[in-house]
Amino acid sequence: MSRLDHASLVPCDSVKGEDPEDEALLQDMVADARSYITSFPWCRDVEECYVADLSVGGVVAVVLVRISPSREDVDEWLWLVVGDLPPAYLVTDDAPNPAAALRAYVDEMGRWVEAVRTGESTAELIPVETASGDGEIEPTLDHAADLDSRLQFLQRKFLKGHS
Repeated sequence: MSRLDHASLVPCDSVKGEDPEDEALLQDMVADARSYITSFPWCRDVEECYVADLSVGGVVAVVLVRISPSREDVDEWLWLVVGDLPPAYLVTDDAPNPAAALRAYVDEMGRWVEAVRTGESTAELIPVETASGDGEIEPTLDHAADLDSRLQFLQRKFLKGHS
């Protein structure tokens, strides 16, 4: 984690919200993030977990985890983005901080939206799953429009001013 900027991260077991409701929502999203990543066969367990301070309960949580991988070709450190949007994991290679991770999420999901809108295949793109993580979303124009709306919201509310 030495090359990762963890100044704006809080250990998952110490997460605090702006109020009790926000805190409960954040804790639920941390639990969702853990369940999501451990659902993959290449993840044995979550060894360390941190939540970014730009996370908002019920909306979006950016979580950094160190996993115990079951294969050598799996990164130990991963960013997770969960909330009222499709969950995803991202490698930390080009995302040294939470804002960069969220930007990468928006960019990757935006590629899916553009592919759907132009009628291209989404097979080689980031999988877009339901917010509950129980299956992939059909690549329809309605789903692309809904996801695009959420991505624009993330850009306006969370990434404005971050490069």
